[in-house]
Amino acid sequence: MAAKTKGGRPSGKVVYDNLALKDRFRRDTRNTWLEMKKNRSKYLFIAPYCILFFIFTVCPVLISIFFSFTDFNMLEKPNFVGFNNYYRMFMQDDLFVKALGNTIMFALITGPGGYIISLVMAWFINELPHAARVVLTVLLYAPSLAGGMTPIFKIFFNSDAQGFLNAWLLEWGIIDQRIKYLENENWVVPIIILVVLWGSLGTSFLSFIGGLQGIGREYYEAAAMDGIKNRWQELWYVTLPLMKPQLLFGAVMSITGAFNIGSIISGLAGNPSVNYSAHTIMQHLEDYGTARYEMGYSSAIATMLFLLMIFLNQFIQKCINKVGE
Repeated sequence: MAAKTKGGRPSGKVVYDNLALKDRFRRDTRNTWLEMKKNRSKYLFIAPYCILFFIFTVCPVLISIFFSFTDFNMLEKPNFVGFNNYYRMFMQDDLFVKALGNTIMFALITGPGGYIISLVMAWFINELPHAARVVLTVLLYAPSLAGGMTPIFKIFFNSDAQGFLNAWLLEWGIIDQRIKYLENENWVVPIIILVVLWGSLGTSFLSFIGGLQGIGREYYEAAAMDGIKNRWQELWYVTLPLMKPQLLFGAVMSITGAFNIGSIISGLAGNPSVNYSAHTIMQHLEDYGTARYEMGYSSAIATMLFLLMIFLNQFIQKCINKVGE
C-alpha cells in the first residue's frame, strides 16, 4: 500500500517515485524511437513479413478466439454464448473427449519418436563423407512428403486386390484370407503411427543436419582438454548445448506435426475412421467447421488445440534448456 500523509494525500516519496517512473518511461520511449529511426532500413525489410504474419496468422487466431464464445453458423449474426461451447466440449461431447485422448496418444508417440529418429539419423549421417551424406539426406527426407506417401501406404495396406501386403502374405501362405487393415480398429492406429514415423524425417531432420555441420572441431578439441572422454559425453556436453536453437525448432515442428496428422488419418482411414478409433481433434475440428458449419464450436475446438500446443511448446523449451547441465 502506498504511504500517505495524515490528510490522505500521497507522501513526498511516493510522488517522487511516480515522477521518476514517468521520466524513465519517457526516456526509454525516446531511446527506442531513436533506435528505430537509426535502423529504419532493417525494419522496412522485415515489414512485409510482419504485415503478412499479422494478417494471416495473428488475426485469424484472435478472430477464432472471439468466435469461440459465440454461436455462429456463417449465415446469421454471431450470438454471444459465453463459455457454453467449452462446457459442451468437455461435459456433453463424448466424441471430443475421445478425440482429445487419441490426439495426446498420437502426440506422445509420434512427436518424441519422430524427434529422436530425426536427431539420431542426423547425428549418424553427419559422420559420413560428404557425398554419402548428401545422398542419404535426400533419400531420408523424401518420405517426409506425407501428402505423396499417404496414397502409397493406402495401396500397400488396401484390403482389395490392389493391396500389396495382403497379396504377398497370401502368396507366401502366411494368411488364408485378406485382412482389412484400414477397416479394423485394432490395425488402423498402429498403421497410422508407422506412416507418421516413416515421414518424420522432415524439416527437423534438415535443421539438425545444419546444426551439426555448424559445430567446429575446435569445440571438441577444447572439450577433450577439459576431460571429455567419449562420444556420448561429447554429445551431451558439447553437441546438444551448441544445437539448442535447432533442437527447439525441431521440437516445435515435431509437436506441430504430431497434432496435425488429421490429413494423414483421413487419407488412410477416412473421416471418421472405423468406430472413431483414430479420431483426433483436427478431424473433430474439420467435422464441425467444414461439414456442419458450427463455426463457434469449431473455433472453441481450435482454441483448445492452440492452448494445448502452447503448453507443450513451453514444456519442451524448459526441458531443452536443461540439456548439458
